[in-house]
Amino acid sequence: MSLQVRELLRHYGGVKALDGVSFEVPSGQCVALIGPNGAGKSTCFACLAGQQKPGAGEVVWRGQTLTALAPEARLALGVARTFQVAQTFEALTVLQNVQLVRAHAQLSWWDRLAARQATQALDVLAQVGLQAQAHSLVADLPYGAKKRLELAMALAGLPTQGERLLLLDEPAAGLAPSERADMMALVRRLADGGVTVLYTEHNMDAVFGVADRVLVLMQGRLVADGTPEAVAQDPQVRERYLGQDFDAKGLLDARG
Repeated sequence: MSLQVRELLRHYGGVKALDGVSFEVPSGQCVALIGPNGAGKSTCFACLAGQQKPGAGEVVWRGQTLTALAPEARLALGVARTFQVAQTFEALTVLQNVQLVRAHAQLSWWDRLAARQATQALDVLAQVGLQAQAHSLVADLPYGAKKRLELAMALAGLPTQGERLLLLDEPAAGLAPSERADMMALVRRLADGGVTVLYTEHNMDAVFGVADRVLVLMQGRLVADGTPEAVAQDPQVRERYLGQDFDAKGLLDARG
């Protein structure tokens, strides 16, 4: 198993944001983490990516314990994340955003950013379909393009060799249905290309028909873990989250 999450605990006073959460994500799998607001999804992501430290438990990636490592150290080991609201540098161009991520460890104050790793940065932009906007200011982009750029920046920060893990916190949040479909098709292509993906999402069309597996968090505890088909029929998940009328068949059929 590439990612192993073991008995994560994170409490805020009397609130149990994470209450013994355990799961595994094999290499190359695309896994969705879903649940109602307040279920603990964002806290779980923050613990996996290093923005927060769990009160107990362990995060293991490729056999190495990450729990005490800072986000930068996790990135060097192949773990990157995105956020619910796209985090980009608005005053720079699309290309410069990616160049900055790729070159930040070696960038000195006298360097010209435009000269740093331009070819490699363009290759990353091509992966997310933004090569035509390479020289546009980020401030001028529509929000859907900014979400793609943030994904490109996450990819750019990862090592070029070895296994890679993307933690995507609501990659389709704020997108129109057509943009959402395009974004999730991109996420699926990355997984099919060998990148391990764990993502949170509230839009069920971005879950069923996209993910290989679905994890369901409720009140800090994992209550379901299985294929999309199995989770869609889970009585507790239907009663407490999806609703009894939820029909996943059309979403599942869309994947083919």
